Amino acid sequence: MHTSQHTTAIVSQARTAEFRDGWQRTAVEEITARIADPGFPCVFSRNALRKELLGFVFVADGGADGIRHLAGALGEYVERARDWDGQLDTAYPLVVVFAPDAVPGDSVEEHHAFGWHVLRELHRADPAPWPAGVAPRPDDETWSMCFDGMPLFCNMSSPAHRVRRSRNLGRSFVLVVNPRERFDVFAGDTPSGRKVRANIRGRIHRYDGVPHAPQLGSYGIGALEWQQYGLIEENARRTDACPFPHHADDDTQRTS
Repeated sequence: MHTSQHTTAIVSQARTAEFRDGWQRTAVEEITARIADPGFPCVFSRNALRKELLGFVFVADGGADGIRHLAGALGEYVERARDWDGQLDTAYPLVVVFAPDAVPGDSVEEHHAFGWHVLRELHRADPAPWPAGVAPRPDDETWSMCFDGMPLFCNMSSPAHRVRRSRNLGRSFVLVVNPRERFDVFAGDTPSGRKVRANIRGRIHRYDGVPHAPQLGSYGIGALEWQQYGLIEENARRTDACPFPHHADDDTQRTS
C-alpha cells in the first residue's frame, strides 16, 4: 500500500490490511495485538477493534509535513465526529501512529515531550477559535486539548513504558484521540459512568500489575486532563508544569 494514497485521509481498520510490509504494517499488528489481549484495560478500544471501527493515521515525523498531514486527518476526524449518533458502536478513536524513529529519544519523558510538541503544533494549525466553555489554561480542571472547535482527549502511548504496560502499544509512539464528550457519555460522573471507570481502573491494576495512576480522575472534578494524557511510571504526585502553552492572552483573543 502506498501512503501517498492517504495523505489527507484516515485509513480505516479494514484498509490497514492493504499494508503488506513496512513500519505501518508492523505498527498495526502490534497495536491490534495489544488491544485484542483479553486483559487489555480499555473496554472501549477493545469494542472498537472487535467491530473494526478503528481509524488510523500514519505520521512519519513531527516536522512541518508530518503535522500538516496529521492536522488534515484530525480535521476530517472531527468533522465526522460532529455527526455522531451517541451510540457506543459508532464511537471510534483516531489512532495516530508515528514512525518508530520519529521520537528523538527513548525514555517515557522524551516520548511525552514529543507528544506535547505535536499537540502544540496542532494548536498552532487549528483553524477554529478556542471553544467557549473550555478553559484556555491547562492548570484548570475544565481544560482539554481542542481542535476545530471540538474538545478532545489524547492518550499518549509509549514503547518506553515498562510499568504502565497499558500505555505501551508497541514500537511506535501512539496518540489515541477521542472526542471529550464520548467519555462524558459512557464514563462520566453518573452511577453507570462511575461503574465503568471503576471496572477499567480495576482492569488497569490487573494488567499493569500496579494500581492505576493517581492522576486518573473524572473531567471537571478535581483532576487535570493534561496529566492524564501522558502518565508517568511512578504512582506519585506531579508537580511539573504542563508543556502545552498557557497562552492566556492568545486564547482570550481566539476564544469564541
